[in-house]
Amino acid sequence: MLSIQINRLDNKTLTKQVYEQIREMILTKKLKDNERLPSTRELAVSLGVSRNVTLEAYEQLVAEGYLIVRPRSGTYVAPGASLQVKEGKSQHAILKGEHPAVKDEGVIDFRAGNPATDHFPRQLWGKLAKEVCLEAPDHIYGYNSSLGMKELRMVLSGYLSRTRGVQCHPDQIFITAGATQGLSLITDLLAERENYVAVEDPVTDEMRNIFSFAGAKIQPVQVDEYGIIPEYLSKSNIPSFVFVIPSHQFPIGGTLPIQRRIQLIEYARKMNCYIVEDDYDSEFTYEGTAVNSMQGLDRERVIYVGTFSKILSPALRIGYVILPTQLIEKFKEIKWYSDRHSSSLEQLVLARFINEGYLDRHVRNMKKIYRKRRQALVTSLSENFNNPVILGQAAGMHLVVEFAGVNFNDLLMNWIQNYRVKVYPVEKYAIKKGYHINRIIMGYGSLTVEDIQEGVKRLKDAIENYQ
Repeated sequence: MLSIQINRLDNKTLTKQVYEQIREMILTKKLKDNERLPSTRELAVSLGVSRNVTLEAYEQLVAEGYLIVRPRSGTYVAPGASLQVKEGKSQHAILKGEHPAVKDEGVIDFRAGNPATDHFPRQLWGKLAKEVCLEAPDHIYGYNSSLGMKELRMVLSGYLSRTRGVQCHPDQIFITAGATQGLSLITDLLAERENYVAVEDPVTDEMRNIFSFAGAKIQPVQVDEYGIIPEYLSKSNIPSFVFVIPSHQFPIGGTLPIQRRIQLIEYARKMNCYIVEDDYDSEFTYEGTAVNSMQGLDRERVIYVGTFSKILSPALRIGYVILPTQLIEKFKEIKWYSDRHSSSLEQLVLARFINEGYLDRHVRNMKKIYRKRRQALVTSLSENFNNPVILGQAAGMHLVVEFAGVNFNDLLMNWIQNYRVKVYPVEKYAIKKGYHINRIIMGYGSLTVEDIQEGVKRLKDAIENYQ
């Protein structure tokens, strides 16, 4: 008789429980090809259920091809209905979509770029979402422009002009599924086989992968504590574009001074190429005022990319690209073939969130929280280490620390993880290796002050006890 467990307290129906357990026994070869199953009546009696339960389960399995019925003989496992089970991972885990790795418990993770999602304005967002769903005209629920919703593009145009010095018409703005999609589409638009993309070095590996996946060649350009060094750009080979993060370079954290911004724009004009400006972390500046965008200096040579993943939540997947007018039509075509258009309803909610002043309020609130967390990290580092060097501007959600005489190689990084703390070597993000071996990135956006203090203590213990 089949070994089937019935749980009458389970939310699943009895029929579904019987169906799923027989199905898994077939897939995992616990029931062999052409093996005869008990009759529906016999199985119902053994399980203590109605015959209708087993009858419906068998009928579903027959309909899907797992079982076959042979007249005057019985019900059998259909040949070819089982899967080859991979070694080292149970079929149950495969079906449940489980990862074989054990999740770390109690680990303090200083990963950069993780915002404080516990401060996402859920109630307000839910309220606005309800209003939008109830009030939106019928055409909003159909297909819309690949540029994005006009309401959001108009609000963004004014918001970015006021806060970032961006100069654009709403028709120059494309709404994307985060900055990732925007950069991917830009690469498809501009990168040519014989050319290359000039990229800051070090830079986030995600950006490099986006460009490489689109088929672009990567040419690293060295950065210092202020950002990219324009003098290192090629004077003979024309890049498809120069990728820069001028507001808060990742990972080093510098803010590109106006002299270098002008150098870059003059370079793009001379070489007849474009600058792609990723305005990373520009909203969160804790000392002085944020520097305006490069796009405001030259609207025809700078492509501006932004996202709300860091300001609000990565779950929204709303970003935007602002293009020079001569690139709009081609980009519109590429965007249409990529995803037709981004989520209309969420765009309308965001438009209302910005237009009614909630985004400004949220940014002010988050700046206070991140400033406090950054100060806690700087203070804890100073208390636990002798003269650690903090690199970059007081901005964003991460900083870089330089430790004299420490080499953050793989052996040390593995050792540090034994102390239930994770930090990230700058070398991981470097294209040319060997220049940042004593530097690590420490993100603080998603950590409490208590976690930050405890994490730095663990880091100290790990480094001091490393043999």
